[in-house]
Amino acid sequence: MKKSDFFYNLPDELIAQTPIEPRDHSRMLYMNRKTGEVQHGHFYDIIDYLNPGDTLVVNNSRVLPARLYGIKEHTGGAMQFLLLEQKEKDVWEVMVRPGKKAKTGSRFLFGEGLLLGEILGTTDGGNRLAKMYYDGNFYDILEKIGNMPLPPYITETLQDNERYQTVYSKQLGSAAAPTAGLHFTTQLMDRLKEKGIAIAEVTLHVGIGTFRPVKVEEITQHHMHSEHYFLPKETADLINETKARGNRVIAVGTTSCRTLESVAAKEGCICQSEGYTDIFIYPGFKFQVLDGLITNFHLPESTLIMLVSAFAGYEHTMRAYDVAVKEKYRFFSFGDAMLLL
Repeated sequence: MKKSDFFYNLPDELIAQTPIEPRDHSRMLYMNRKTGEVQHGHFYDIIDYLNPGDTLVVNNSRVLPARLYGIKEHTGGAMQFLLLEQKEKDVWEVMVRPGKKAKTGSRFLFGEGLLLGEILGTTDGGNRLAKMYYDGNFYDILEKIGNMPLPPYITETLQDNERYQTVYSKQLGSAAAPTAGLHFTTQLMDRLKEKGIAIAEVTLHVGIGTFRPVKVEEITQHHMHSEHYFLPKETADLINETKARGNRVIAVGTTSCRTLESVAAKEGCICQSEGYTDIFIYPGFKFQVLDGLITNFHLPESTLIMLVSAFAGYEHTMRAYDVAVKEKYRFFSFGDAMLLL
């Protein structure tokens, strides 16, 4: 298939700039992936579509406030770091701006000196390796001086950093939020559990590559970025028990989906597993685990709309997106949700 097969027209005013309050009052489009039938409601209605014995798999990764604004030591020139991945203790791969100032050996101050970053070298992709110097706890300092790495299509200032975190986030390490989970409140999760719906956790640290566009027209030529995942034994056991009972496993977000299907492909089963995945899911992919998917509305021609098309069917998916545009759903990270069953 071609990249252009996944294009749709989206008016700018439908790109959500701020999150809905309360979280579960966002709209939700339900689609029957066998028939393509759609229904409209709100996210809190999701409880009516789930059955006792079903299992929701959520990604408990927590977003690092990874965007740092600082100055060059001695000269005072402005510099921006975006922390991408920890390579070893206190050494990070970072995206820098402006790059010409970030030569090997250059040092930059952040938070009026609470954090100092020294450039160690350049990666193959043009990013930098930087060693961080500080007193105290690195993550406490980040919480104090860092900014949320919001996607480039969000231009509004986020008033509360916690609104770019899921209510169940635990494991620090993502450069972007697993946004399908932003719709859940603790109260809604309690109601789901009371109904007999289990919540299982995986961890996939979302990389900044999630925002990189597909640049080749033939999608099979696209190379996915790699992201670290962990699927614990208790989650594997719960999924296997759910399947054995004949109930459904529903991924909350494309990151949970990619974790489950990566483990199934790598291990030949669902079991405890940890590693890196660069799985690329597009139409023709044979799903081994998923029975349902909760997701947001994704960018045209993105790998994420390709994943949704693989699960729900290409024609059904593109038709649902046309309906969502017509009905003025809110799109992307702070936008509305889709439930695919």
